[in-house]
Amino acid sequence: MSIHHRNARRSVRILGVTAASAALALGAAGNALACHISEFSAAAECDGTKGVITVIDKDPSGTPATVSVYLENKGADERLVGSQKVKGSRAGVTITFAEDWKPNATYRVHVKAGNQVDDDIKPNLVTPATACTTEDTSTPAPAPSKTAPEPSGAPSTPAESGTPAPTPSEDGSTPPADAPSNAPSPAVGDSNLAETGANSSTGMIAGIAAALVVVGGGAVFLGMRRRGANSDR
Repeated sequence: MSIHHRNARRSVRILGVTAASAALALGAAGNALACHISEFSAAAECDGTKGVITVIDKDPSGTPATVSVYLENKGADERLVGSQKVKGSRAGVTITFAEDWKPNATYRVHVKAGNQVDDDIKPNLVTPATACTTEDTSTPAPAPSKTAPEPSGAPSTPAESGTPAPTPSEDGSTPPADAPSNAPSPAVGDSNLAETGANSSTGMIAGIAAALVVVGGGAVFLGMRRRGANSDR
């Protein structure tokens, strides 16, 4: 065999090894840049007093992906919480779904990224046993007002009592009850003696008595003169 043929074979071998090495390198690089479901993660968190579900995409290739979140009930999808598009990075890109999740609820998170990924994040997301703190929205009772109530225009009618109220006297005072007295009652004939003023008859009786005395005296005087005249005869 000539030296020329030996050199040709050696060159072919070198080219084959080089091509194989390049293919392996390119394959490894392609696998390293390919999107994979393991690069996605989900969590149930609280944003203040509201529940949210977050999904992080750490795909270094930045392959566009669509993330869909479903609420599970007995192993089946109960409802779709929402779907969002994301383009990941090596540092990670986070997307958020507003969801007032309940404790110990189960959610299925599905990722679709071109022809590379069409799978669920395993295992399914289970929310914490404690829900997010809710704000107290009850309306406090109003404080009692210190302002005195306004009097009504018409006076209130008192409730009627079973016992009738006594009739007031004309002067507004109640006459006192007659107290028993130990003083003797005046005689019927002496009732005028206690009276005074224009109704008393004491002066009239005295005048009549004086007139009777004068008349009696005159009668006695006339009688005595008649006796003296008769005796002189």
